Amino acid sequence: MALDSQAAQTSLADVGTSAAASVGVPGYHDVLGLGDVQHVVICLIDGLGWLSLLEFGSYAPDLIQLGGRPMQTVFPTTTPTALASLGTGQLPGTHGFVGATFFLPETQSILAPLRWKRDPLPAMVQPAPTIFERVARHGVQMLTVAPAKYEFTGLTAAALRGGGYQAAEDTAQRVAGVHAAVSGAGRSFTYVYWFELDRVGHKHGVGSKVWLAALGRVNDLVAKLAAQLPPSTALIVTADHGMINCESSSQVSIEGNPELSAELVLIAGEPRARHLYVQPRCTDAVAARWSAFLGASAKVFTRAQIIDSGLLGPTDPDLIDRIGDVVCVAEDTTMLTSLVDPRSSALLGQHGALTPEELVIPGLIIRT
Repeated sequence: MALDSQAAQTSLADVGTSAAASVGVPGYHDVLGLGDVQHVVICLIDGLGWLSLLEFGSYAPDLIQLGGRPMQTVFPTTTPTALASLGTGQLPGTHGFVGATFFLPETQSILAPLRWKRDPLPAMVQPAPTIFERVARHGVQMLTVAPAKYEFTGLTAAALRGGGYQAAEDTAQRVAGVHAAVSGAGRSFTYVYWFELDRVGHKHGVGSKVWLAALGRVNDLVAKLAAQLPPSTALIVTADHGMINCESSSQVSIEGNPELSAELVLIAGEPRARHLYVQPRCTDAVAARWSAFLGASAKVFTRAQIIDSGLLGPTDPDLIDRIGDVVCVAEDTTMLTSLVDPRSSALLGQHGALTPEELVIPGLIIRT
């Protein structure tokens, strides 16, 4: 599915900045055209791809009826990278969350943001002010409404810090949290996170009965949020990435193939987008060998090539070493499995690569 030119130029990194601009925070541009509003709400549905929403829209009629358009998430199409772009307004080459996991030179180890507590210090990994911080400093009520378990994680502190945090474990608690935020007399910016669809999709696959039931609960959440919005409010419904089903027959084992495992020092990323850190002076040889072995099943880049491609956006020279010496992006439904993440490598639903199913996300908008 081809995106129109406007949608193709709009990314998840524009959502938070547009929302901030809409409630009067200086220094940001309203790319989404939200207009001047008193309240703005971002509802991020983890794992909801645009193409999946179109295909199974009968299970989410309230979402299908919303205005808006498709947009693109960032690459790699994975939660830590996407949330960092939402929270900072920057592309991965600038904020430094270059994958699901990646090498952190400061600690000489692999950082896994989804399992990160407080070490290393989040402000060391991502020191720039977040959009949420700047919103709160401008006097706008800033609130995150999400499960309690995410409040004190390293990822939240690095990418989404700023304002208040209200724990919400179900639809009713999220709706109540948003209602309280938008009922005040001042301006407000509220971020709501819903993770269930991604978790179900990983285990059972997109389009499964369990996934369709979860999509129905997404629809219920959005419908209830929309029903209680006061005048002069914008609600943005978006996602961090989509998802694609990858059967076990599509697996390519890194450690199981000497052509792939030779001269590797560290393996990071995820099965659809791998960062490979290699022995000194072996980058070109590893890239050539992977490219020859995988053929049309993947695109293989050296670090210099992935930077030049622009897929990560402008790249901060201080962050270059976080990127793999070789980066391998799966095509079709290929999975590059590894012993470093056996649980992720065994999942049916996958993301991280550049297929439209993974890359294109909703940019649905309600204005009251």
